[in-house]
Amino acid sequence: MNRPLVCQIAFFALALWSSALQPASAAGERLLIFTKTAGYRHDSIPAAVAALRAIAARHDIEVEHTEDAELFQPVKLSLYKAVAFVNTTGDVLDEAQQNAFRAYVSTGGGFLGVHSAADTEHGWPWYGELVGASFKSHPPGLQTGIIRFALPLADEGLEWRVTDEFYNFRTRPDSNALVVAVLDESTYEGGEMGPDHPIAWCHKGHGGPSWYTGLGHSTELYGDRIFLNHLGKGVLYAISRSQDC
Repeated sequence: MNRPLVCQIAFFALALWSSALQPASAAGERLLIFTKTAGYRHDSIPAAVAALRAIAARHDIEVEHTEDAELFQPVKLSLYKAVAFVNTTGDVLDEAQQNAFRAYVSTGGGFLGVHSAADTEHGWPWYGELVGASFKSHPPGLQTGIIRFALPLADEGLEWRVTDEFYNFRTRPDSNALVVAVLDESTYEGGEMGPDHPIAWCHKGHGGPSWYTGLGHSTELYGDRIFLNHLGKGVLYAISRSQDC
């Protein structure tokens, strides 16, 4: 299937999903979506941004999308309830920007990481702890496997068969993190983290709420209702609208 058609299908499915949901009450929160890349660039970034915009609109959350790291200044970051690193890669912040972001999170600012947010800022240990784990490798191409959620997503049940790029991480999230989804490595080839392979989790170990999902490589996934519900829980957790991650 060609890439433009895949994008059209994903955006159409996203529109159907969004239109079926009722808006929540306004709370005035703002979400900054950051997609700067200094390494591999995912074709799915536009679909990811569109998905997050639709989720935010459902909950009356204002969204700004940027690839400009100059927004990582104390005064500018203070305008946002949370910052989402969405398929970022490589070293995307300089030292001053890192310090501003660290101060932002330590005073309660939220963080949401999607997929290659874990393949970002490998030389900055604090950021790796914020995400919860750092990317190590992935099997070639896309894999199809079973994900098990700690709690069901709406009426979707606990198990989900999905096709995406499945990350292996350098370490498991530490004991302060709540793992909300695991991969069953017996259902695909190339897993290196054991039977309960963590793929999504949350924590508050650095001040503000942090939520991460290892999913989100493929454009098609942003048209999947289960993934959108998963991502929606992350948004609400990151902006402190919900304690359920």
